[in-house]
Amino acid sequence: MSIWKRKPMAQLLAEASESEKGLKRTLTAWSLVALGIGAIIGAGLFVRTATAAAQNAGPSVTIGFIVAAIGCALAGLCYAELSSSIPISGSAYTYTYATMGELLAWIIGWDLILEYAVGAATVGIAWSEYLNNLLVKVLHVSPIPYEWCHSPFQHSAEGVNGIINIPAFFIVAVISLLLIKGTQESAFVNGIIVVAKVSIVVMIIIFGWHFINPVNHTPYVPAPSTYTDDQGIGHSYGGIMGILGAAGTVFFAFIGFDAVSTAAQETKNPKRDMPIGILGSLAICTVLYILFAHVLTGVATVEDFRTGGKEASVAFAIQKYMIGYEWLAQFVTVAILAGFSSVILVMLLGQSRVFYSMGNDGLLPKAFSEVHPKYKTPYKANLAILVIVGAFAAFIPGDIVGDMTSIGTLFAFILVCISVIVLRKTEPDMKREFKTPFVPVVPILGILVCLAMIFGLGWTNWLRLIGWLALGLLVYFTYSKKRSKLNNPK
Repeated sequence: MSIWKRKPMAQLLAEASESEKGLKRTLTAWSLVALGIGAIIGAGLFVRTATAAAQNAGPSVTIGFIVAAIGCALAGLCYAELSSSIPISGSAYTYTYATMGELLAWIIGWDLILEYAVGAATVGIAWSEYLNNLLVKVLHVSPIPYEWCHSPFQHSAEGVNGIINIPAFFIVAVISLLLIKGTQESAFVNGIIVVAKVSIVVMIIIFGWHFINPVNHTPYVPAPSTYTDDQGIGHSYGGIMGILGAAGTVFFAFIGFDAVSTAAQETKNPKRDMPIGILGSLAICTVLYILFAHVLTGVATVEDFRTGGKEASVAFAIQKYMIGYEWLAQFVTVAILAGFSSVILVMLLGQSRVFYSMGNDGLLPKAFSEVHPKYKTPYKANLAILVIVGAFAAFIPGDIVGDMTSIGTLFAFILVCISVIVLRKTEPDMKREFKTPFVPVVPILGILVCLAMIFGLGWTNWLRLIGWLALGLLVYFTYSKKRSKLNNPK
C-alpha cells in the first residue's frame, strides 16, 4: 500500500460519466455564478472589511482586497482548468488525489473540513447574534432570552448562563434539510438571497459615495506601526506588512468561490459552466468589494472601526455619518442575515460534497457516499454534517476563526496551483475544455501570492494549521489508510 498512489484519470472520468447513478445534474453556469456570489458576499464583506481597516491597513484595505483578488484569480484559473477537465465532486481534494497521491489528497480533504465545517458553524453563531439585532433594532420586539441563544460556556454581564444556541442550530438544520431536498431548490433559494444582498451592497456604494470625507483617505497607505487590539494582540499596521496582513484578513471574504467547484458533478455542462461560475463570481465580487471598501473607509474613520463599530461597523457608519439614510442601516442588518444564510448554504454544500467524495474513496465511512433514491443528494453526509456543525453552533461559543479558515483555504489554493503543473506533465494529452494560460507562470504566481498572504497572517495561525493537519494525519494512519479503496482493491 502506497500513501503516494494516485487515482487514475480514467477512473475519475468514468465516475463522472455515471451521473445517472449518482448526483443529479441540475445546475447551469448562472446557477454557479449565483452560488459563488452567495458564498463570497457575506460575513467577509460586512465584518472583515472594517476589521482589516482597523487592525492592518486603514484606507489601503482596498489594496489588500486587490492583492487577495489577484491570489484568488490566479488560483481560480487553475480551479477552472481542473474542474472543467475533472468534473467530479470534491474540489481540491479530488484534483490532489489525481495528481499528487492519496496522502496529500487526505491532507487537503481534512483541510477543507476545517474551511467548510468550522466556517459554517461560526457563521451560524454570528447569524444568531444578528437575528437578535434584527428583532430589537428593526422589528422593535423583545430579543430571544440570553440562555437560549448562547452556549453553556457563556454568561451575560447580569450573570445569566447560556444553555443552548437555538437560532444557530436552527439555521444550520434548516439549510441542511434544504440541501437534502435538492441542489436545484437550494440554488433557487440562494439566487433570491443573492439578488437581495447585492442590491443592498450597491445601494451602500451609490448613496455612501456622496458622504466620503477625503480626510479619512489621507494618507491612503498609513506609515508602518504596531496596533494592539483590545485583546492585547499586536498587529502590523500600515506599510507593506499592513497591506499583506489586510489581504490575509479580507481573504476570508473571498472564501466561497472555490466551493463552486465542489458542485461539478451536479452541473449540466461542467466543461463550459465551471470556468464561468468560478471566474464570473470572483470578478463580480472583486469589483463590489473594492468599491465597498473605498466607500466605507471614506465615510467613517479608522477609530470608528476600532471602538464604536466593531462587528456592526457598516450599520454604525451609516447611522453616524450618512444623515437621512438611517433606514439603510436596517437594510444592512437584513442583508447580513441573508448573507450569512447563503454563506452557510454554500459551505454546507461544499462540505457534504467533499464528504461524498472521501466516502466514495473509502477514506471516510461509506455511508457518506450514499445518495438519496428520490432527491439524488448525499443525504447521509448532509445529516452527519447537520449533527456535527449544529452541535458546534449550539454548544460552543463563537471565536474568531476567520484567519484560521483563511490559512486553510490558502493552503488548498497552493495545492490546486501545483496540481495544474503536475497534471500538464503527467497527462499532457488529456482533453481540456478550459486551459489555464501561461503555465507554469500563472500557477507559480498563484503559489507565491498565497504564500505572501499566509506570511501576513502571522505565526500563531501557522501553528494552528500545523496542529489541525497533525490531527488529520493521526486519523489517516489509524483509520483511512486501511480502508482506502485505491490501496485496498477487492
